[in-house]
Amino acid sequence: MSAEPLEKAPLDVRLTNLERRLNEPEIEAASAKHSAYVFIKPHANNDKVQCLMNLKLKCSGITVISEGEIKAEEIDSKQLIDNHYGAIAAKAVKLTPAELNVQPKAQEAFQKMTGQSWQDAVQKGQVYNAMDACKKLGISTNDLGKKWGTLKVGSTLLKFGGGFYCGHVDGIFVINGFYMSMRGAFTAPGTSIHYYEVEWNPKDLAWADFRDKILGGTDPSKAHVDSARRLIHGNWKNLGLTHCPNTGDNGVHASASPFEALAEKGNWLGHDISKDTFGKGMLASGVTLAMLKAWCDDPQVNFEGKKQSLFDLVEDMDAAACLAKSGKIAKAN
Repeated sequence: MSAEPLEKAPLDVRLTNLERRLNEPEIEAASAKHSAYVFIKPHANNDKVQCLMNLKLKCSGITVISEGEIKAEEIDSKQLIDNHYGAIAAKAVKLTPAELNVQPKAQEAFQKMTGQSWQDAVQKGQVYNAMDACKKLGISTNDLGKKWGTLKVGSTLLKFGGGFYCGHVDGIFVINGFYMSMRGAFTAPGTSIHYYEVEWNPKDLAWADFRDKILGGTDPSKAHVDSARRLIHGNWKNLGLTHCPNTGDNGVHASASPFEALAEKGNWLGHDISKDTFGKGMLASGVTLAMLKAWCDDPQVNFEGKKQSLFDLVEDMDAAACLAKSGKIAKAN
């Protein structure tokens, strides 16, 4: 049976098809390239590490669109690090353990590591956010940061989600115990970050490979052998660093998804997200401008019958897949 002519289709179908055709150019343009925000963290920011990063990016086929320095004083006064780590900061200083949304898989990992359920640990008062953990243990935020830096992924440290970690510190479980000392590292007078706005072709490098093979895993000692984090870790003395990199001070940061890159460029570089190529693609995919701005703070959104981190839902996705899923998330909310 032949399809019904478009002009005879119901009005709502015709409007939907017309809207899809009008939006196709923006979606195609946003899918055609990957754009990320990368920066060298303060503890590793020097000429030698900058040289290493430039070589790593160039040899990986990644184009540097812009780069520059942002000093601690500007990071502090404009609250750039707090905006960058908004959800992380909230988990560290604002939210109580009972208010946290811990997904089933994360709860399973917690029980496997600790031998008890997440709910039992919370009810027994064994879980604390970073601020309350300092009070409980009677230590400073810097002391907590040092203890956190010694934790090992899988044995004393669990990743619950993007920017969401639980560590076993001195007999208690601490949420995002790295944040307070990390903020201090970014805002200490005389320090700075060195940033790179980069682009590459999705056909040449998947986003997941960009994070795993180019950037490297959170624990630099176990990261991919040729990744930036592993190279910095293995050569920290020759690079002029004052201490060996760890899970907190792991050398360099990079966006976890095309959407997170959009949010980070808006925060750190002041880009208008509605005029960015990927931002236009998001809007063309059905995400409203108000929703797009709200999503930059990594809210909990309704999707597939449960509330989840927006950043987690699109983590490691290539641009086209990220746009498609974002449209579905927008419809669900």
